Amino acid sequence: MKIAVIGTGYVGLVTGTCLAETGNEVLCIDIDQDKVKQMQAGEVPIYEPHLDVLFERNIKANRLKFSTNLEEGLEHGDIIFLALPTPEDEDGSADLKYILGVADDIGKLIKDYKVIVDKSTVPVGTSDKVKAAIAKHAKVDFDVVSNPEFLREGFAVDDFLKPERIVVGSSSDRATALMQKLYKPYVRSGNPIIIMDEKSAELTKYASNSFLAAKITFMNEIANFCEKVGADVDKVRIGMGTDSRIGKRFLFPGIGYGGSCFPKDVKALHKSGLDNNYNFKILDAVINVNARQKLVLIPKIESHFNNDLKGKNIAVWGLAFKPETDDIREAPSLYMIDALLEAGCNITAFDPEAMPNVKRKLGDKINFADSMYDALKNADALIISTEWSIFRTPDFSKMKTVMSSPTIFDGRNLYDVKDVKNEGFKYVSIGR
Repeated sequence: MKIAVIGTGYVGLVTGTCLAETGNEVLCIDIDQDKVKQMQAGEVPIYEPHLDVLFERNIKANRLKFSTNLEEGLEHGDIIFLALPTPEDEDGSADLKYILGVADDIGKLIKDYKVIVDKSTVPVGTSDKVKAAIAKHAKVDFDVVSNPEFLREGFAVDDFLKPERIVVGSSSDRATALMQKLYKPYVRSGNPIIIMDEKSAELTKYASNSFLAAKITFMNEIANFCEKVGADVDKVRIGMGTDSRIGKRFLFPGIGYGGSCFPKDVKALHKSGLDNNYNFKILDAVINVNARQKLVLIPKIESHFNNDLKGKNIAVWGLAFKPETDDIREAPSLYMIDALLEAGCNITAFDPEAMPNVKRKLGDKINFADSMYDALKNADALIISTEWSIFRTPDFSKMKTVMSSPTIFDGRNLYDVKDVKNEGFKYVSIGR
């Protein structure tokens, strides 16, 4: 099939590449000329495991191409994916200006029947707005479909190629048939393509992310309470997770969630509720608790240094909001770094992938190390903010030789408490 993908951000690039991998002819469109030239030269503009292999293979096979010309994309594709940004507006709502702007342009350029697919995460009712924007100018038939993505950063390629489910929101039999044909190769193992109306599909994405955010946040609250009463959150987590109604996933406590999805989607659903005279009180709590959780280590650090942080050398392991990505959007590490800089600390950080993005954001406000151990030189304390696998089994003896003080504040509970203390470290974690 011939596919056009409008927007080559995280979702668009993964979508286009993975659709090409099953033999489709995909043309990706983006207004950023430098980025398009980079991709045409075979360079992947984001870090995502395994994406580079598929990207290179499909470019060589002539199934994956890039352009800045929207009209070219519309002429090429029978199905047009809109994978455009929906940034958080000042009031917490999702800003639809990019999607509706492109929809308006599509209406002026469309020459024959197309299926227009909302792949971006959008509020309930967006498909109607997209349809209206296109219909304002279009002189031919078209359908608008809601097809939310469920891609986890760090696992996006696997999630696309082997999805747990595919949700298609469509009121058109013609469009539904085309979407089922497109996705059939991805569900050969029997996982479902779930067909529903457009509004239900739009809400399914927000509801899913908000529920997971609430699950994480609840576990963080339990961890904080464990510290008050002397319980061990690891044992509580295991006891909870063996209940099949609850499940083991998303029960790991830490310093809050970040990234491009959960923070924005929770706020957008909350704002959408208010716009429709409904107050999601649970989401109020999730937003407030998560904001507090990102800084939950700071009082512990202040207490350790007797409320005098000025001039202290702090090492930070991990900058990305989660491992296996270079995404730093809403990363807890950045909130902690801001607080520590304001207190007068000197920061040296290491992350396997995210340092270039943080350099662009913070410049020379902090130092960047070439290795995890280089970051520890003369450090008065180490903060672990991202659970990269290389941090899981460090050489504690080597750490002690380069640090000024063997002190670890672990925001991801990577180590056994007794083991680290036996190595001669002061060790502070979450809920233990």
